Amino acid sequence: MRLRKPRLSRTRKTAQDESQEACVSTGGEKDEILRLTRSYHQASAEGEFVPGVTPIWPSGAALDENDRVALVAAALDMRIAAGTSARNFERRLARHLGLRKAHLTNSGSSANLLAVSALASRQLGEERLRPGDEVITVAAGFPTTVSPLIQNGLIPVFVDVELGTYNATVERVAEAISPRTKAIAMAHTLGNPYRAAEMAALAEEHGLYLVEDNCDALGSTYRGQLTGTFGHFSTVSFYPAHHITTGEGGCVLTNDLRLARLVEQLRDWGRDCWCEPGQDNTCFKRFDYQLGTLPHGYDHKYIFSEIGYNLKATDLQASLGISQLERLREFGEIRRRNWNHLRKALDGLPGLVLPEPTPESDPSWFGFVLTVLPEAPFSRQKLVAFLEERRIGTRRLFGGNLTRHPAYVGRDYRVSGELIHTDLITEHTFWVGVYPGLSIEKIDYVAQSITEFVKARGGPGA
Repeated sequence: MRLRKPRLSRTRKTAQDESQEACVSTGGEKDEILRLTRSYHQASAEGEFVPGVTPIWPSGAALDENDRVALVAAALDMRIAAGTSARNFERRLARHLGLRKAHLTNSGSSANLLAVSALASRQLGEERLRPGDEVITVAAGFPTTVSPLIQNGLIPVFVDVELGTYNATVERVAEAISPRTKAIAMAHTLGNPYRAAEMAALAEEHGLYLVEDNCDALGSTYRGQLTGTFGHFSTVSFYPAHHITTGEGGCVLTNDLRLARLVEQLRDWGRDCWCEPGQDNTCFKRFDYQLGTLPHGYDHKYIFSEIGYNLKATDLQASLGISQLERLREFGEIRRRNWNHLRKALDGLPGLVLPEPTPESDPSWFGFVLTVLPEAPFSRQKLVAFLEERRIGTRRLFGGNLTRHPAYVGRDYRVSGELIHTDLITEHTFWVGVYPGLSIEKIDYVAQSITEFVKARGGPGA
């Protein structure tokens, strides 16, 4: 399926403007509370950075006073369920990516579940994914890219990734295709896009669905096109570690209105009705339907066409998301700045595989990934311990080889080729942060610490 190129977002109103439009002011008391909220935020600013004392987290939210005001304004108006702000955030995010539909969810993991479950819907007829169908993915990833496959009775087919980019190649995916293959579901690793245009072309050539897990890559581009716009579905996470946050939360996006309708049904209890919460009879035939074996005129609000869930987000979350979305480009610039600064500082350091962007891409980096070579005179464990002692937080490349985890023992899956790099990642790879909460001073301290450790171990060329 061919998708439009994304349209760049227009200038957005401030979070304060948005909160004022989305709710009715109760007068001077509310204005005073919001003024005090701004003052409170300004007074609680982070103190001076002290190397080795101040924690340097690998990821985290970057929240300003507008974010705090947006949350407080929504709370004051008691907008505690999905409503005006949720719909507004969905429209703004879809417009930012140049896609037709976005549906907020309670997490990025739920977004993946909804995307895969929609493709397995009986309403798609012969086009649906069926139990036993294969879906190609990578083993070196986060489990909730893979779990929805198993939950829908599908067979994950794991392929290896490349060191440096930590993505699968189109060639490896092509080699994994069998007569049972019906879809590809992969994440852009740590913000680094895989060759999304070629992957979409491969999927179209073989009649496969493509699900882009864009949770780590919001704002990244490949060949000038935003990631999350190449597939039949894309998913986003708004957990605090990600590019923008709503606390918990996620989103499913698509250009296909039929698929969007299925996501909405599955997210909203499986019901057939499309009325927004608090609305009735928008189709003017609420009591004039006959579906299933129900009697004619059964209330459409209580007719269920899918085995669904309640995976909605709230207006509180959406209010924060609207505020954060205004800063998405700024956040991406800081992530790129921090990553490039660290990459330059560590260039040529022996014993390490440094990360590389996919050619023709411009990643909005989620993290800075390092692999310690097996022949290096030091181990990943000792380097990580050294950094952690200096209050520099580290993380593994998610699950490493997922097939080696207890959750996947005895599960039905297939491995295409060998997982050589995936196993090496499991033993030797970790990443450090580049998120917008890190100043250049902190990035310099990370670089100095890694360099000091490597040179003290007397590696080749050290």
